[in-house]
Amino acid sequence: NTTSSKVGPIRPMSCDIAYLFPGQGSQAAGMGRALADAYPVARETYAEADAILGFPLSELCFAGPAETLTETTNAQPAILTTSIAAWRALHAARPDLPAPCCVAGHSLGEYSALVAAGALAFADAVRLTRTRGELMAAAGRAHPGGMAAILKLDDEQVAALCEQASRESGDSVQVANYNAPGQVVISGGPVGVAAAVELARAAGARPRPLAVSIAAHSALMAPAAAAFAEAVAATPFREPAMPIIGNIQARPLQTVAAIREELVGQLTASVRWTASIQAMAALGVTRFVEVGPGDVLAGLMKRILPDAATANVRTPEDIAAL
Repeated sequence: NTTSSKVGPIRPMSCDIAYLFPGQGSQAAGMGRALADAYPVARETYAEADAILGFPLSELCFAGPAETLTETTNAQPAILTTSIAAWRALHAARPDLPAPCCVAGHSLGEYSALVAAGALAFADAVRLTRTRGELMAAAGRAHPGGMAAILKLDDEQVAALCEQASRESGDSVQVANYNAPGQVVISGGPVGVAAAVELARAAGARPRPLAVSIAAHSALMAPAAAAFAEAVAATPFREPAMPIIGNIQARPLQTVAAIREELVGQLTASVRWTASIQAMAALGVTRFVEVGPGDVLAGLMKRILPDAATANVRTPEDIAAL
């Protein structure tokens, strides 16, 4: 329902490279340490985040403990900071690389994509992701939920199972992430998720409940979205210097209004990652570079576009080899 003035059409472009930024779940103790040791700009990125937050986020990234790093209030700014440290190190070390024709980020990764595209200052992104994590954690405490990965069913089947489970259980459950063909994540109230898991198993799926208490990208995040809208409204944004493919509609975000709407709506809407990658392919992209911790997005690419070339930027060795 977003108008064309807010979200741009898909048009073929001449370049063939896109940069992707990972979301929550990609964190790991030790991430970014090698980059900070090798590149002054990466060290400066972590130091900037430490100063903004008022605690040593860098040490949490470099040394853990893992259970503290994984807390959503810490994981969100930590993944953002590590991704931008890698992005800045890449540009400092490899000015020879061609510019991408577009960028995208998976859920939380959309903030890294906005920074990379010049639409959001890094300092503001650190503040927003910390606030986002705090509000999501508070919503999870007030209304505990669950999530589960559903493997081996197509998108339409999973969406239909969620509708049936919501109707029969009286507890809301919906698709949170369309990650790749045959890999969909559902989210919602614990009773609704359990009902959807049983329906999926009966349909021949391999459901995997996730060890979380926060129902991300579901109606249970509505209180967080309402509060987060104030933080987004108070944050300055600029029109992006390159197309950013948004999670909600898998179309380029071209205006500040579209970006603000995306970031608030994203908390309760599904992440259409499969469609986002397909949209980039429609732009002419054949090479995808994942910038930041982990390799989740490169792994999903094997299911979405098996013939696409993928690479990761996590370490100095990755940057040299790209």
